[in-house]
Amino acid sequence: MAISTIIDMETYFVYITTNISHTVLYVGVTHDLIRRIFEHKQHMGSVFTKKYHVDHLVYFEQTSSVEVAILREKQLKAGSRKKKIELIQKDNPLWKDLWESIQ
Repeated sequence: MAISTIIDMETYFVYITTNISHTVLYVGVTHDLIRRIFEHKQHMGSVFTKKYHVDHLVYFEQTSSVEVAILREKQLKAGSRKKKIELIQKDNPLWKDLWESIQ
């Protein structure tokens, strides 16, 4: 996975973050992945992400359509934890925090 070096107004991301022990998964959508993950790392996100320290980026997808991004977010949120884990492990089997790779 790699982020384009040039982010335009038509780029959206669906992402999954987790905590250090991988016990909690959070699915989100954003136009600015770097800013959003920074916010998670500073615990400036939702009450849920602050409470459970969900600040490790383990998966993301990029699309040029906000509608597609929102639909995909809903699809992932509706899916089972097992399906999310399978998706993460397919691209990131070691569950590395991808934060450094997107900066």
